[in-house]
Amino acid sequence: QVQLVESGGGLVQVGGSLRLSCKASGRTFGMGWFRQAPGMEREFVAAINWSGGSTLYADSVKGRFTISRENAKNTLYLLMNTLKPEDTAVYYCAASNRLGVVRTEYDYWGQGTQVTVSS
Repeated sequence: QVQLVESGGGLVQVGGSLRLSCKASGRTFGMGWFRQAPGMEREFVAAINWSGGSTLYADSVKGRFTISRENAKNTLYLLMNTLKPEDTAVYYCAASNRLGVVRTEYDYWGQGTQVTVSS
């Protein structure tokens, strides 16, 4: 059983930046970020494998967001730049035994952290 705790969410203006963190209670292979806006399905944002050598991004965030991890600290990050109002959502950290983009591929989830981008 792996527990995940996100932090770093908040209110930011359009064009601003935020860095989300996710602390895991144990070792994980694949880790990812998903987000869910009100009334919408939870959607894939980014994923990374154990070594950090492979990453995947949703088209909507490619070039603006960067996923990374620090295995010595069991911590996952998401650096979000050039934020837009449509990035407003609850962001969830997830862990899997593979590198995937589908919700069902992930076995463990954090409680989420709110990101609000104001215009």
